[in-house]
Amino acid sequence: MSATNMKIMIEKTRLTLLLVLALLLAAKAHAAAPGITGPTFNLVATPAFISQPDGATVYSWGYGCNGNPAGYAPAAITTGFCNTMQVPGPTLIVTQGQTVTVNLINQLPSAAGNTSILFPGFNVTTTGGVPGLLTQEAAHLGTVTYTFTASTPGTRAYYSGTQGDLQVEMGLYGAIIVLPSAIPGACTSGVHASNATARGSSSLAHPGVTEHDFRLAAAAYSHPGACYDREYLFQFSEMDPRIHREAEEQSTRTCTGCMSVATEPYVPAYFMINGRSMPDLMDPNYAPEYPHQPYNGNPHMHPGELTLLRVIGTTRWQHPFHEHGNHVRILARDGNLILSQTDPNSLAGPLLFTTTTTPGLAFDGIYYWTGKGLNWDPYGHNSASGSTLPCTPDPDGYNTGAPTAINYFEWCQDHNKPLQTAPFGDIAGGGPATLPDPNIFANGAWFGGSPYLGPDATVRAVGSTGTTPPSGTVANSPTDEAGFAFMWHSHNEREITTNNVFPGGMLMMMLVDSREFVIDESK
Repeated sequence: MSATNMKIMIEKTRLTLLLVLALLLAAKAHAAAPGITGPTFNLVATPAFISQPDGATVYSWGYGCNGNPAGYAPAAITTGFCNTMQVPGPTLIVTQGQTVTVNLINQLPSAAGNTSILFPGFNVTTTGGVPGLLTQEAAHLGTVTYTFTASTPGTRAYYSGTQGDLQVEMGLYGAIIVLPSAIPGACTSGVHASNATARGSSSLAHPGVTEHDFRLAAAAYSHPGACYDREYLFQFSEMDPRIHREAEEQSTRTCTGCMSVATEPYVPAYFMINGRSMPDLMDPNYAPEYPHQPYNGNPHMHPGELTLLRVIGTTRWQHPFHEHGNHVRILARDGNLILSQTDPNSLAGPLLFTTTTTPGLAFDGIYYWTGKGLNWDPYGHNSASGSTLPCTPDPDGYNTGAPTAINYFEWCQDHNKPLQTAPFGDIAGGGPATLPDPNIFANGAWFGGSPYLGPDATVRAVGSTGTTPPSGTVANSPTDEAGFAFMWHSHNEREITTNNVFPGGMLMMMLVDSREFVIDESK
């Protein structure tokens, strides 16, 4: 191939990738921490096929609901379903102090033999079933019951305790969330009360539309340092299609427990968050095209919100995950708050640039973004359009006294500071940067372009027309969504591919949306 043809091919590939990414960010699907409520859960382990973005359907095993669950949470999501198999299994949501009962029926192929569930961190008693290496197991078409007290709050994993190298790989894992029995008063007052008010008033561009509260609770633990304003659950896993293919080939054997699948060498090709890979994970929760993968991964937030991340590592590999935009403050691991050794009332979790997810380990962490430290005004107040807003600092320096304002939680020290050297229709010139002309193709449509939040984002740029697409994608109208897109992804480059094709795998976007945009986690 000639150098010229090679260059043309590279440019076409690059353009295609940019357009694909732009379309992906145009999606309006959001995430949350959806699940089913108890305290009694009737589960079944069954086989089914899950889908991947490369068009493959992969034979898998998963936990699902044996009949309708007691209910779904959060209540604001009304489209929930729980089929007889899903990956990951249903998220079990209970409250601290409840007695939890899980009835499991084994409907895996006869050749797979027994199956079970482990609930690390809880003292479990069992009824029925047959003895296994780690716990009582359900024989083929048999039942076993697990009972325990949800003694402490937090996020934990549950997974098969039977031949884990095969059964967890096949998809037999899930999450249990224990909500605290008592919510600290600090979580429903002060800045958190203002954030709640701001959520209800955030639809400034959509009069009459209210943004609902999609949290499971106001705090992750009974500690004032565990308050939060928005939450997401992410379960990280990888999948070796050879193992699944061998299990499928042996699934029709009529003997019991005779399946023999080689789990080494281990060469995963699919890397998933909540059972889906990029871009599928950006489709809605409970999307009908994913009947066995109901949970997505597409976080949104407004500036200043404390966002709780519930993260679980599953299957066999560690996954170094990087959350762009800010570090993550770890609150707890496996339901254990990290407290100061000298002051038990103070949290002492590390602030991490990369959060490593370890198989079987769960952590809760807090992420937030305010624009503090940028040294320029991300709201780009436009005096020409009359949208200049005051910024009155609270004792911490933020504009929290006006929760219905577009620039609620603005860092006032940077108020009215320009970014651009010669902006159009913006705050006065003199900023440290000159943004490239978005109309020059070399910059590409993906330049996206605006460094500003809010409805005036398209008129704040340098160029022959003085406009640029709103932050995010060309497809997003500034009256709809204009915010900052931070890529969240694995720091293992292979893990942001799907079957070695980029982009894919463990990659999603945190969209920090302006207050005008209504974040609807049910979509």
